[in-house]
Amino acid sequence: MANIKVTQTKSVISEKQNQRDTLRSLGLKRIGDSVVKEDNAVNRGYVKTVAHLVKVEEISE
Repeated sequence: MANIKVTQTKSVISEKQNQRDTLRSLGLKRIGDSVVKEDNAVNRGYVKTVAHLVKVEEISE
């Protein structure tokens, strides 16, 4: 199964509350934090919501 690595690149200051909540649900708390998540529709939707705040890399195992 493929995975994606999501890294927060920008601050959540002055962003909407739903975008802050989305970053928290992905497990990101501060700039530079990275998490590896399963590549599925739910996580892709989260990433789409905060695409301007994160960098996404595909990881194949």
